[in-house]
Amino acid sequence: MRATDAPPFIPVGKIKSFGHFGPKYEVGHALRQLDDGDWMVESTMVETGETAEYRLTHLSDDPEGR
Repeated sequence: MRATDAPPFIPVGKIKSFGHFGPKYEVGHALRQLDDGDWMVESTMVETGETAEYRLTHLSDDPEGR
């Protein structure tokens, strides 16, 4: 079992989009660290309010929502 590290900086409240033309989501808090060292972060879809878990490494690659 791996030790849990403190979560890295997460831009909670920032609006991002899935790719350049995808739907917008609001970044939430870190949920848990994965075995590969990545983190799962809560995200909330802006249009529907639906919540989901999303990898921090993917979130970091997504552009700011416009």
